[in-house]
Amino acid sequence: MSERNYRAAIVGTGGIAGSHARAIAAAGDRAALVAVADVDRGRAKEFADTWNVPRAHGSLTELLREERVDVVHLCTPPRLHTPQAVECLEAGATALVEKPPTLSLAEFDTLIEAERRSTAHVATVLQHRFGTGALRLRRLQEAGGLGRPLLATCVTQWYRDEAYYAVPWRGTWESEGGGPTMGHGIHQFDLLFSVLGPWSEVTAVAARRARDVDTEDVSMALVTFESGAVATIVNSVVSPRQTSSLRFDYERATVEVEHLYGYTDDDWTVTPAPGHENVSESWGRDHSTESSGHTGWLAAVLDALDQGQAPPVTAGDARRTMEFIAALYASAFTGERVRSGQITAGSPFARTMEGTGAPWEKVRNK
Repeated sequence: MSERNYRAAIVGTGGIAGSHARAIAAAGDRAALVAVADVDRGRAKEFADTWNVPRAHGSLTELLREERVDVVHLCTPPRLHTPQAVECLEAGATALVEKPPTLSLAEFDTLIEAERRSTAHVATVLQHRFGTGALRLRRLQEAGGLGRPLLATCVTQWYRDEAYYAVPWRGTWESEGGGPTMGHGIHQFDLLFSVLGPWSEVTAVAARRARDVDTEDVSMALVTFESGAVATIVNSVVSPRQTSSLRFDYERATVEVEHLYGYTDDDWTVTPAPGHENVSESWGRDHSTESSGHTGWLAAVLDALDQGQAPPVTAGDARRTMEFIAALYASAFTGERVRSGQITAGSPFARTMEGTGAPWEKVRNK
């Protein structure tokens, strides 16, 4: 199928918007950034001037009324994602939503319903799925070259100080939806899920150890997958030596990646099990220097749209990740093991990730 030229817009011109603008520019003739919007019209105009964008607007509503766009990149605070994505869908524009896509599982189901009523699509920006290392790992796994997945570790240990949380919408359930589980670790464990497949149950803890915020600043989970593989997941914003790392132990090899905000092939290592040295040879083919950023993700989005398909990460894919987040909080706050499918519409953890309330808030309010 021939490639189209997609008319793109960016809403929210803060820090992450630059990554989206660079990805659109890298798409060449496949996409054009035709408009931007921000509640701070001056900031929108400055961003437009920087990126040679023809028009700047003061709101999404204004942009959709005055522009013809195919895709809208939503780079706004999390509390705005659901209403803005619904507005895009109702206007027939595909919404590409930064993480976390919604504040709750219930809100995400609202997006799914809106997508069903629309000719357009909604997709979550989880770009680490599309780095060449992740693509190669999934290919080798699907081909059976690694044997069965047995064990994995997934670590997001970052550092965010008090100045970071001085931004009013950060660190609250009402505007950010959660702590590092929602806003930081989601990249790593979404990549984990894209490799290991559906999770089946989780046992977790969450704590507020050092930051004066409403949400957690640390969480940890033990996860079992439908395949039988098991994993540990750690999410932190209190770790001075920052790292993002994944380790997959298969029958025939250990595959690892360590990076911070984006990886290349050089960040991956493979350790074959005795007698399976050929795994290293398979892994070393087609070495790439490309980073796992927004550029590869947007290329995959445009490929899907060219074929008339929903762009990755689809609503179904992202819902499984969002359900895991809700289950992690439910397990951490109730002390119970939570299974996939257990967080139903009537659950307090479907309506808000805080659910029945964070334990530290209960102590504070006594």
